[in-house]
Amino acid sequence: MIYHFENADPSGKEFLAVLERNAIDFEQGVFDRTVVRILGVIKPEVREELAKIYGRRSRAGTRLSPAKALYSEFTHRTEPIIIAGPCSVESEEQIAETAIFLESVGIRFMRGGAYKPRTSPDSFQGLGRSGLKLLSHHARKHGLKVVSEVMDRSQIGDLLEHADIIQVGSRNMFNYTLLTALGSVDKPILLKRGMAATIDEWISASDYCRRGGNDAIILCERGIRTFEPKTRNTLDISAICIAKKLSGYPVIADPSHATGDADLVLPVALAALSAGADGVMIEIHPKPEQALSDREQALSFSQFEHVLRKIADHRLGRTQSPEMG
Repeated sequence: MIYHFENADPSGKEFLAVLERNAIDFEQGVFDRTVVRILGVIKPEVREELAKIYGRRSRAGTRLSPAKALYSEFTHRTEPIIIAGPCSVESEEQIAETAIFLESVGIRFMRGGAYKPRTSPDSFQGLGRSGLKLLSHHARKHGLKVVSEVMDRSQIGDLLEHADIIQVGSRNMFNYTLLTALGSVDKPILLKRGMAATIDEWISASDYCRRGGNDAIILCERGIRTFEPKTRNTLDISAICIAKKLSGYPVIADPSHATGDADLVLPVALAALSAGADGVMIEIHPKPEQALSDREQALSFSQFEHVLRKIADHRLGRTQSPEMG
């Protein structure tokens, strides 16, 4: 027997009556298995009611969805989460080569943009659905999890099919219609801070997903727009600490977009991790000089391996002042 509830209210008479009636049938052997499916946030009160009704029965239990199990890798991490890959999916050769490399260095999360919001309409806009399929195919072939960006509601279906973590980019942090729609999906949401958003606005944006039922949220500090022209953006180190404290969500940093400079990725990544970031997202490319988007900030494979070694040293307390370049 399967029971389905949306954002179950543990005080609701229907919710309690159905479960109590089912518990009696379960005891009498009417059903050999019961599944209580709750879409949305499983509130602590709901867990308590489930424990009261089913907790003493040997065959009762709860099971995390694949999305929740994946999200728990961020909330219960034992080492920094590293997400890496190209800014955009450009070709099958590029994605296949990157997936092989990431598997070889032990990275589990592969990023890649299929739908690319660009400042200039003349810039490369991504390969769309075909790029997403390429990313998914080669990532899964090498046991990698896919992180990719959604730009509007019409693309959610494709992302649900081909991505493991759905990214909301800086430009869409204020797209409340999109965020509300993502509240009903069973995938972790990686929410980047808007380029001119306050910390409170950033966290409030995450509330649109949470109130829709999806609380598997990862916040990403990717730098904010300031008056300083030496970097693409200014990574707000303090925001990492504050967002973690106020939201309770894992927070990662994107030193690639923050700096816009491959030479600055390593020192800024280490600074973010020192401030308590749960991980970093780094752009890499087989041939950075040929990248169709953001080539100035993309690392080569050998540069990325150097970054991984320095992050490992940092974890073991062997960090010296990181060199640029």
